[in-house]
Amino acid sequence: MDVTEEQIKAGQAIYTQRGLRFYDFIVHGVSNPLVWRCPTEQLLTHYSKHVSANHLDVGVGTGYFLHYCPFPSQTPRIVLSDINRNSLDFAARRIARYMPETYQHNILEPFSDDIQAFDSIGVNYLLHCLPGAIRSKAIAFDHLKALMNPDAVLFGSTLLQGGVSRSWFAKRLMRFYNRKGIFCNQEDDLAGLEQSLSQRFRDVSVEVVGCAALFSGRI
Repeated sequence: MDVTEEQIKAGQAIYTQRGLRFYDFIVHGVSNPLVWRCPTEQLLTHYSKHVSANHLDVGVGTGYFLHYCPFPSQTPRIVLSDINRNSLDFAARRIARYMPETYQHNILEPFSDDIQAFDSIGVNYLLHCLPGAIRSKAIAFDHLKALMNPDAVLFGSTLLQGGVSRSWFAKRLMRFYNRKGIFCNQEDDLAGLEQSLSQRFRDVSVEVVGCAALFSGRI
């Protein structure tokens, strides 16, 4: 599948300045516990377990997890990367106390060579918004792997259609989001995710909660 610029824009079009003000309530307060059946508290626990003091966050949303997670240092190095300028600005303001760097970038393209490597990289609720099937969009893992220090961890979460349990409402909402281009996870399944991670990382872990997969892997 050839990815078009329109597909990439569609996956992040809802992240307007106005929309971001309601994102936490809709996603973390309603959709996670009631539709996807993956409580936000469980996502935050997963995030907090893996985040380091030298961290890159990709697909930052509102910066919710960065705001609430406990960092192992009071002065962590945090870099935010997103294709959407609104999300970058929103998240950077939210965690201004950490003086984050921002990097506007399309994760389906390689990063520049002058970025200092990281000890942890977070990609939460990013993959199901990227165009393409899981095995093709996993090129994002290759681009991120190039930015990881030895023994660094990549971790995150994504919403799947295959290999997980989905309620009637979850199926309907995913279908609606896919029609709108907000999601592109019609071909995303658990086996494809596990294979994509195992081909690139060691110590791979994938935990299914509702229709979400919480994953991690090291190089």
